[in-house]
Amino acid sequence: MSKYYRYYVLIILTVVSMVNIMDRLIMSILLEDIKAEFAMTDTQLGLLAGLAFALFYALMSIPIARWADVSNRKNILAGALIIWSGMTALCGAATGFVSLFLARLGVGIGEAGGSPPSYSIMADYFKPSERARAMGIYFTGAVLGTGGGLIVGGLLGEWLGWRMTFFVLGVPGVLLGVLLYFTVKEPPRGRYDTGNQASKEATDLKRTLKSLARNKVYVRVSISFAMLTMVGYAMAMWLAPIMLRNFDVSLGKVGLYLGITYICGGIPGPLIGGYLTDYMVKLDSRWRAWIPAIAVLCSVSTFWFCLSAESLWEFLGFFALTYAIFMIPQGASMSLLQSSVGSGERALGTSFALLVNSMVGLALGPLLIGILSDALAPSYGVKSLNYALMTVCGIAALIATLCYLWTSKAMLSGPDLDESTGNAVEQRTSAA
Repeated sequence: MSKYYRYYVLIILTVVSMVNIMDRLIMSILLEDIKAEFAMTDTQLGLLAGLAFALFYALMSIPIARWADVSNRKNILAGALIIWSGMTALCGAATGFVSLFLARLGVGIGEAGGSPPSYSIMADYFKPSERARAMGIYFTGAVLGTGGGLIVGGLLGEWLGWRMTFFVLGVPGVLLGVLLYFTVKEPPRGRYDTGNQASKEATDLKRTLKSLARNKVYVRVSISFAMLTMVGYAMAMWLAPIMLRNFDVSLGKVGLYLGITYICGGIPGPLIGGYLTDYMVKLDSRWRAWIPAIAVLCSVSTFWFCLSAESLWEFLGFFALTYAIFMIPQGASMSLLQSSVGSGERALGTSFALLVNSMVGLALGPLLIGILSDALAPSYGVKSLNYALMTVCGIAALIATLCYLWTSKAMLSGPDLDESTGNAVEQRTSAA
């Protein structure tokens, strides 16, 4: 399989990731309009932004991931993409909180079949020594999805209204699903696995779950990544409402300014993080955990200055720096997660990690912020959301840092697996 085709597949998967995140987070730029039309509280907005999506996303990800471990991953991904894009379009037909909640459940069901097959496919197109870089490129899709969704969503929301915005953004995903189905080839499963990984082919569910539960690196990095994700989703869901409440700026400009900031800050982060990780793990494999621990703590420190800013441009400048630092750990985290399990466990293992991400980072995070904001509103007014976001992100970042350091203790010192040089260097991670 040619190098050029591998990167074509990576580009397609990156675009799928972009559509995935765009459809997932488009709600954030439209929250204030939806709140005004249906007279909702911040707690209800937190439910729509988080739990409505995360509930079935988490529940359905396990059986779909298990299916991906034993079946054609490309076909599963294409079908899932068509489903979640169609449900995004249906969000525009909502008549109230309940119907919009149900439509968001549908988006979650579709997107449950998105990430696990994608990660598993990439692991069979790229060697372990290349995966952090590939994951770094892949995560630019999430950045473009977040930034592009805010820009397009803000402009369309201002021009066409929030209902038509959901419809317009849902249709392209259906077309992309057809393109993926006809042009992406299913790779041989486990083609780059060696040693203990190669022996871990798909077995019965009970044995697979026991294997994952005994894997210290896998369990710990899953918890660490979930806390990191809580910070990311909190920023993605609530920054647009904060800008609209704190600054004299229109919906279209909020989407444009915030979207450009996401792109400018977010694209360098995963690329730098991916290449830095691939370099540092040649010295010590524990850098896959140390880099995220350092980055998340630094990012939440600069985020404090962002939320305390008195001017719009100061707010945007500090957020661009925050997001660039925050995106550095993404490739390292996912490459560690993928490398800690065998080919027959990869989709299911990823799915369990994303389940924890969804229930902790997406379902719980935005809801906690909404509840805390409503509680603080009588005392702090429009600033209540700032303080709520600052509090939840600060606590989550501290826990994430400690958990990544905890993960590093399950990894023995020494260089990571280096297949790029042709030398069989032992990958020194422990699974007890």
